[in-house]
Amino acid sequence: MSSFPLPVRVAAGLAATAVEQARRLPTTLLGLPVTVASQALQASMRVQQQITELAIKGDEALAVLRTPEEQPAWATFDEDEPEEPEAPAEERSVVAEYEELTLPQLRGRLRSFTEDDLAELLAHEQRHGQRPEFLRMLQNRLDRLRDQ
Repeated sequence: MSSFPLPVRVAAGLAATAVEQARRLPTTLLGLPVTVASQALQASMRVQQQITELAIKGDEALAVLRTPEEQPAWATFDEDEPEEPEAPAEERSVVAEYEELTLPQLRGRLRSFTEDDLAELLAHEQRHGQRPEFLRMLQNRLDRLRDQ
């Protein structure tokens, strides 16, 4: 068998490919909407990635023109904060800590309170919050301690 010239072989290959594609056309048409949507989403993602890359390069290029802040406003450290004066002993009492507690937190700390602490907390809750679930929990614990 003699070898055909390259252009003839390429033309024959092109014709064979066209025939194969024509035979697959019915199944290709069924998946065409999905393929088109997928390719559109891929193109959109590529554009977004390129825009992001350009923005990053732009930030790097513009960073040379900006003078950095000595200390950014969001960067605060404990030693940078002004020291607060010591709170009086009354403010550091069990009531001050109690004010910050949620009901589950109170339930978790309930056994750590003394009878005096519980009486103080119950009186405070009756004067200020009057939250039924807090009152009931404090009263029940105080009653249990007194019954022992």
